[in-house]
Amino acid sequence: MARIVQKFGGTSVGDMDRIRHVAGLVKAEYDQGNEVVVVPSAMSGITDGLVDSIHTMSPLHDTPELDVVTATGELVTFVLLSLALQNICVPSLSRLARQVPLHTAVFPVHACIAALSTDTIFCPFPFGLVSVLT
Repeated sequence: MARIVQKFGGTSVGDMDRIRHVAGLVKAEYDQGNEVVVVPSAMSGITDGLVDSIHTMSPLHDTPELDVVTATGELVTFVLLSLALQNICVPSLSRLARQVPLHTAVFPVHACIAALSTDTIFCPFPFGLVSVLT
């Protein structure tokens, strides 16, 4: 059994059909007995729209607020992908960054991972989907 990390960009999860397709790719790894972590991006176009909203609301926004708003796009995709996996009998759970001990050097938009405990990613949840928001 291997530990596999799969990263899917916005176009790969751009709509419901694409999310279902990604779920099938994840299931293929799961069916081979692998532990799988999936890191999906926001659906195509969502992050740009969120950033535009921040700039419209406040051209002089601060970085932490931008980080929070842009992360919400990934959150939606995490949940939709987890549900798609559950629908094809792959036990899954979406996870937020605050649920994983991830320590970065600076604000997340420009962050480098300084420390990460993989115990909370794999051991308690050794199944289809663990989404880590970075």
